Amino acid sequence: MLVLAGTPIGDPADAPPRLAAELASADVVAAEDTRRLRRLTHALGVRPSGRVVSYNEVNEVSRTPQLVETLAGGGRVLLVTDAGMPSVSDPGYRLVAAAVERGVRVTAVPGPSAVLTALALSGLPVDRFSFEGFPPRKQGELLARLRENATERRTQVYFESRHRLAATLAAMAEAYGADRRAAVCRELTKTYEEIRRGSLGELAEWAAPGEVRGEITIVVEGVTATRPADVTPGELVRRVRVREEAGERRKEAIAAVAAELGVPKRTVFDAVVAAKNAQGPA
Repeated sequence: MLVLAGTPIGDPADAPPRLAAELASADVVAAEDTRRLRRLTHALGVRPSGRVVSYNEVNEVSRTPQLVETLAGGGRVLLVTDAGMPSVSDPGYRLVAAAVERGVRVTAVPGPSAVLTALALSGLPVDRFSFEGFPPRKQGELLARLRENATERRTQVYFESRHRLAATLAAMAEAYGADRRAAVCRELTKTYEEIRRGSLGELAEWAAPGEVRGEITIVVEGVTATRPADVTPGELVRRVRVREEAGERRKEAIAAVAAELGVPKRTVFDAVVAAKNAQGPA
């Protein structure tokens, strides 16, 4: 049996009781970082009785077949990552897929989740959401991804490193609009936990000095339903531009924005033409 176990995202006291039992009884414990595993087992007062091996983004391709052979032979393999649930933006997907292919039973020990914790604390709608993982590092790819998601109605959750937080928030303000509501969740469940809520423009300004530290989760509000009477020509033009920059042809972008907001296509078309004429000749 393959057991995926969630581990604390900060406070070791959040570990589910079953985690200690699985650590003590598994034939093999596959850990993203064996040093961090040792710290966790020490905090839980448990000693693995089985073999402990590393399983991370560097060696998961080569180690997966070895672990699958252990499973196929009747062994019990416990997979843990540094924090949270394996395979959610962490190693694990390849092993799960390979185990399923071989007919091995896969189960889980549910545990803490940075995604769900950040959503619950954000103050933003949580009835529908999408998890986007870490956004692209390159500026061009980052903007392209964000512009693609700019019209998403669901709340979006991103992971980000402290080193790229300021640049990502600035890009989000550009792609989504500076007024879009968001929350930056830092050091969840740890001593210096902080939830910073505000508009993307405000959050980008707050992060600009580059002094934010710790593990970061960003939650961004989805597009809210807007009454046609509330939509300005400038907003119509912005939404069309976002779609064009994501690769849509202008005609399709105008039709999509009109359908999304419930306004006549002619209204959107006229706003785009007026904005183009206002810019004057190139």
